Amino acid sequence: MDYPLLNTFWTMLWFFLWVMWLFLLFKIVGDIFRNDKMSGWLKALWLIVLIILPFLGVLVYVIVHGGDMGKRDLARAKEHEKAFRNYVRKAAAGGETGGADELAKLADLKGKGVITEEEFQQAKAKLLA
Repeated sequence: MDYPLLNTFWTMLWFFLWVMWLFLLFKIVGDIFRNDKMSGWLKALWLIVLIILPFLGVLVYVIVHGGDMGKRDLARAKEHEKAFRNYVRKAAAGGETGGADELAKLADLKGKGVITEEEFQQAKAKLLA
């Protein structure tokens, strides 16, 4: 065996770091294109920096825009969840969203304490009848 265990460990570590860096690089490139607050010229400049100085560019971008990346990801996830819930609501209503929307509004009012349980049940019975 000419390849000692420590060399195997270092090879695996460097490979893992390289894969992690590639993942971060692609995440940053995607974030650059999704950032609505950045102008086109600034996006092009960041891409040029990432191409010419990839390691330094990734580190500087994470330092400058790291917090905003998380906020954009969270906002995007919330938008997707809202769209998914609307789709499910429409599909469950069979294309007619009036009853499902009314039930959702009633449940929201009940949850906020605007209407009582009795009022909720009466309104629900009227909608389902």
